[in-house]
Amino acid sequence: MKAPDKVPEFGIKRKNEERRDGGCGVVFDPKSGMYAVNRHTNGLIGLFSGGVDGEEDIQTGVIREVTEESGFDDFLYIEKIAEALTHYYNILKNVNRVAKATCFLMILRTTHQIPTKKEAHETFTLEWATAEEIFSNWESFNQNHDHDHWIYFMKKAVARAIELGYDTTNSNLINTRD
Repeated sequence: MKAPDKVPEFGIKRKNEERRDGGCGVVFDPKSGMYAVNRHTNGLIGLFSGGVDGEEDIQTGVIREVTEESGFDDFLYIEKIAEALTHYYNILKNVNRVAKATCFLMILRTTHQIPTKKEAHETFTLEWATAEEIFSNWESFNQNHDHDHWIYFMKKAVARAIELGYDTTNSNLINTRD
């Protein structure tokens, strides 16, 4: 019998962490070769993400969060990429968090959007970025290791999008970031 894979742990443990499990979506548009992200008012790029409600299935919850925050609702392909235990500072809610986070690669069929349902604290805007722009942004904001799990998820998601043939522009990037 194979032993279960150990879930990697990222970030710095902090006092008064609040537990909120959830996940994120790495959203890719194969037509433009770009990733959909949110940009905060301080310049930080983020993945569309959030907590999962009550008895909600993790994939259903992440799809809901991505759709509420981005408006995207027409996905061609969705795959669970990885899980991690994360310690981070949530800049939108001004709170230290610990979470079991699950990442999904979400390939868009079209960039059709429905109206967003962002919460009052979600003041970010939708932007398109290359994988290199995303990694560079996170590295510049990662002094406290709050984004280590996103870097881990993004590497795995981009590698999988390349493997599946959706992302044809970033193969050199992933080989240099391992």
